[in-house]
Parts: sequence; C-alpha cells; structure tokens
Amino acid sequence: MQACVGDGEKIETKPNIIYILADDLGYGELGAYGQQIIETPNIDILASEGMKFTQHYTGAPVCAPARCVLMTGQHTGHAHVRGNDEWRARGDVWNYQAMFDDPGLEGQRPIPDSIVTIAEILKSAGYKTGVVGKWGLGAPGTEGVPNQQGFDFFYGYNCQRQAHTYYPMHLWKNNERVLLNNKMVAPHSQLAEGADPDDPESYADFSLTDFAPDLMHEEALKFMEQNSDQSFFLYYASPVPHLPLQAPKRWVDHYTKKLGEEKPFTKGSYFPNQTPRATYAAMISYLDEQVGDVVKKLKELGIYENTLIIFTSDNGPTYTGGVDAAFFDSAKPFKSEYGWGKGFVHEGGIRVPMIASWANKIKPGSESHHISAFYDVLPTICDILDIPDPKNTDGISFLPALLGKPQRQHEYLYWEFPANTGQQAVRMANWKAIRKNLFEGEMDIALYDLEKDPREQDNVAAQHPEVVREMAAIMKKARTAPGTETFKMAALGDTEVEQ
Repeated sequence: MQACVGDGEKIETKPNIIYILADDLGYGELGAYGQQIIETPNIDILASEGMKFTQHYTGAPVCAPARCVLMTGQHTGHAHVRGNDEWRARGDVWNYQAMFDDPGLEGQRPIPDSIVTIAEILKSAGYKTGVVGKWGLGAPGTEGVPNQQGFDFFYGYNCQRQAHTYYPMHLWKNNERVLLNNKMVAPHSQLAEGADPDDPESYADFSLTDFAPDLMHEEALKFMEQNSDQSFFLYYASPVPHLPLQAPKRWVDHYTKKLGEEKPFTKGSYFPNQTPRATYAAMISYLDEQVGDVVKKLKELGIYENTLIIFTSDNGPTYTGGVDAAFFDSAKPFKSEYGWGKGFVHEGGIRVPMIASWANKIKPGSESHHISAFYDVLPTICDILDIPDPKNTDGISFLPALLGKPQRQHEYLYWEFPANTGQQAVRMANWKAIRKNLFEGEMDIALYDLEKDPREQDNVAAQHPEVVREMAAIMKKARTAPGTETFKMAALGDTEVEQ
C-alpha cells in the first residue's frame, strides 16, 4: 500500500511515528523559537533538520482535554473531555495516601470505548502502539485506560494528580502498579516548620530515589528497541516541565552556575525549591537531552530515516508553583502571565511549538505558517496510511504542508473551556475571537487581529461588527452540548448545569 499526496507523489507507507508531547512548555521556551536563556540544542537540531510550525495550536489550554483532542481528532466543541475533571464523586481524590491504598481513586474521567483513537487506527493498520508518560484520560479499571484505547503498551502515570511529584510511590505498567523506591511525600507538601530555606538539607524530602522521568525514558527507548523490526507508534507524553520543580542535580547545578544566586520558592502551590529559576531551566534542558536520546537511538537502530518525529507541547506555560515565566519570556511573543498563559484561550495559553522531522521527506530547516491544531494529527496519520478519516473528526491533514505541497486550510479553529470563568475562542484567518466570563452569562466577543496584534491587546470588535457576527455564528454551530455535567455552560444553552 502506498499513499498519494498532492500531485501524485507516492510516499512509503508505515513509517514509524513518534509523537513527543511536552507538558506546559511555552511557545518561547525553545532555542528554535527564540529562547535566550534555556539551552535546547537537541530540539533545535530537530528543527534545523525538519520543519518548524509557527501557527500550531493545542486542543485546549490544560492537560486532559488537550490530550483527548489529540487522541480523538475532535475539538473541544465535540470532544468527550473538555476540561480537567478529577471525578470527585468517587471520594477523597486529592488524598494521596487514600489513592495509594485504593487505586480506584486515581485518574480522571474516562473517554468512552466507542470513540476511535489514534492508537486504535494505527493498531488496526498493523502498528505496535505504545504510550509512555502521563495519560489522564481514564482511571484504572475503566474503559479509558491506555490498553483499552488501542495501546499495546503503557508505562507511566495514569493520573494527572499523581504526576504532581516526580518521585511517586508507584507508576503503572499496562494494568499493573509498579512500586517504586520512594517514601510517601504527598504532592504540595511544604518545608518542615522552622526549616532553613537556605539549607539544601531542608529540601531532602523533595529529591528521593526513583525519578519517574528517568524510568519512563528507559521504557520509551526499550519500546523502540523491541519494535525496531516493525512499524511502531510511540506516544511519548512526557510530564516535563510541568510542576513541581524537580530536576536532575547535574542540570540544576549547570543553571545555578549560569544564573547565579536567587531567592528560594517556599510559599505556594506544589513543592518548595531552593533555586526555582535554575530548576525550571534544568527541567527543559533535561527534556531536550531525552529528545536527543530518542534521535540517537533511532539512528543506532537504523530506522531514523523511516521515522516521523513530531515534538510539541500540550498547552502554554504555567504561572504558579515557582515558575517565573516573565523571566524566561516563556510565551514570547505572546503574554504568559496569569490570564494569558496556561488555562486561558489567549495565544500564550494555546499556541504551542511544533517541530516535525522526517528524513528525506521534510525539507531541512523549513518553516510552515499553516494554521493547524491537535485535532489535525489524527487525519494526518490517516493520510500517511492512505486510509479514510473517521467521520467525526474535526481535523484536516497537514501532510501536504510537511511535504511542501499545496495545503488545504481550515475555515476556522474552535475552542471552548469550561473553567477559569468559562471561555470560547475562534481563530479564522488572522482574526481571533474570545468570549470570557461565560459562567457569569457574559456573551460579549472580543476581537483581535493577530497579524497586527499578536499579544491581543487591542479589542477591535466595535470596528468590525460583521466579523463579530460571523464569529458568534461559528461559536454556536461549532459545538454540541457535552455529555458530562461538569463541562456544561448555561450561557451556551447547556441544560442541567451543576453549580
């Protein structure tokens, strides 16, 4: 079987596909995207040998819905998961000891088995499928676990809350818990009373024995080795650089020397940290090092040239837990402070870096300004395999863009987010429309011209009423009411909304 693209050029079928998803990595936190402080040489090389996308978007401004959009090819107007939902009806889901004692309290609300995922498509096409890292789309024992959603292999965090420490008590391997050599230090613990914040020993509880990102990375490389003689799909959903601030000492020391003395982070969410800026930079360089390991392993196995690598992030940079997004200009050229980055549908929250590398297919050092989103990944994979898209996808294949061919464009991109006051957004050509405060019943639309105003500072809705009317119509037609009460918004006509 061969796939035809654009003018009839045939490409080899069944390339290996590795999709690396960083967690909370900002648009401006890679050297290839202008970062001046944090060193990312391996990802920068990936960009120089492949294609950098400048107008790629996540499916949502936070973890779970972004991953649901990616896996299902449906934007958040249709996706089953539209926000982070900890499924509190089960019990005390934020009690980490209780979760350890009862795995039924772990995890998030599951995606239904009836929804077709990328992994199921690839598995049916003969691929070996694996996910390593953070899942967040179905608690243990539910139909939403990776092994019920098309993945042959899973290793990592099932639960997003568990991923709030890089030294957990356990990880999951397929449907079995793997106990780690770490004591219970509940995420969001603080310094002991009376502890000296300038004494490294005060932070001993936050650097234990088994570092989960190391263990997961070993499993990712092993999965590649074990399946190098067949086509495989590896979804490498790294938890890095999501909080808490924890990184290998060698990288922290590197940035401590580079950045100099700084004030400890001791009061706030997540874990305390003596050198917060150095540790955050260390986390990203550590992730970059792992990307370099993946490429090196592909070359050692002799399969690099038949592997499509996509690197991106699930949403924009965070604003809490000791992260200094302003210092690193993490969402540059967009705003990254609270209200503009993670958790919000402004550009800093949803525009993400995306780099695609595929030897002899993608032109080295190329750049695409094609407007695309997470829900385009599924139809792109279907295009590579020359099979029909599922009927309910909202995406468009960007394979032509990867190969330098004429590319079909979206009429619009759509987001809704039932959190942080309730939000909607539409991207149509250079126009960006946003609604906020939907929980308060506000339906006003702010309109921005991203070509002239990428930081969304000048609301031009009053000058373009015809565009506002068109955006309002899209916001109405692009969605269906969610099936989960938690995600309903009364202002949009959803009924029986839980308050």
